[in-house]
Amino acid sequence: MSTVIRFFVAPSHEAAAAVVDRGPDGAFESLSYGNSDADEALIEWGSIVTGRSFERLVAADEPEAVADSDDGDGPVVFAASESLQGALAAADQSRLGEVSQLWVQKRAAKGETFDQEIATKILSDLARLARGVGGRDHRLYCWMA
Repeated sequence: MSTVIRFFVAPSHEAAAAVVDRGPDGAFESLSYGNSDADEALIEWGSIVTGRSFERLVAADEPEAVADSDDGDGPVVFAASESLQGALAAADQSRLGEVSQLWVQKRAAKGETFDQEIATKILSDLARLARGVGGRDHRLYCWMA
């Protein structure tokens, strides 16, 4: 089964939750990816950029679940942590390359192969999206279906 992932920015949890059934297309600027466990990736990226352990972030309920479908088997929306969003927005290309390299190594330790160039591209795209939030009170979200 294929998973569709869209990262997007929205002004509030309520606005992000409103698109759980249909996705953010047409409502918010978004980036599309597929076939990965985005909620786990958000935790891993957060761990890398903050130095907090994966387990500690999970215990802190990161990423925050904002909405899920009524039956629990459908689409979900997660909010990226503010610390991850800020770190992505502040990161230069060199830092994004370091984070993606560490992420690829984490995936390899779990027996998964992930292309370094693709990892850097994803994080660079997310950083651009996070920077676009600017001074607005918007947050970075992830929709998965």
